[in-house]
Amino acid sequence: MGQHSEDDLRALVATYEATRSAALTSRDEQLRAFHAAGWRPVDLQRVTGYSRETIRQALRPEVRQAANRSRRKTAPQPPADYRPYGDRKPYIVADNLTALTGPTAGVVTLPRHMDWSGNAEYDLSRPARLASMYKVVLAEAATVDDLNTWINADLLRRLWPTLWLPPQLRRLWEETFPELVAIDTNAA
Repeated sequence: MGQHSEDDLRALVATYEATRSAALTSRDEQLRAFHAAGWRPVDLQRVTGYSRETIRQALRPEVRQAANRSRRKTAPQPPADYRPYGDRKPYIVADNLTALTGPTAGVVTLPRHMDWSGNAEYDLSRPARLASMYKVVLAEAATVDDLNTWINADLLRRLWPTLWLPPQLRRLWEETFPELVAIDTNAA
């Protein structure tokens, strides 16, 4: 660990903390003295380069104490009745898988109400884009007709185990169509 021991390091830190505290106290006293002599906070800021907040806290120590107390509080907690967005979002589930007769090839452009990303064109011959389109449609469909128009049952069954979906959405689909759970289990 070199020539210096842990005790040397602790002593260095203690010296720094004491020096820092004394320097800040001295700075604040000097700023208060200049203010008492008629310097405005804006002039102190311009001459010293300190921020408005630093000068405000130096001139009024109770402000600094209040700021420090508020920093020590625990982070705000959500209300007791808070539900995460995924639990509040109204996901749509198909009535039956046989009605899902969406495209299986080509380039598809999703309507803006489902994909507002600016990259709504999906080449279904590219596996990553196909999976991305299915994720978007499943998560953003506003009606069962949207699902029937854009999702194909056979492709859905094939993609299901690998689709990244919000847990709430996956659960809804698997509760409605238990055969998807079997596909998911067999693929793993």
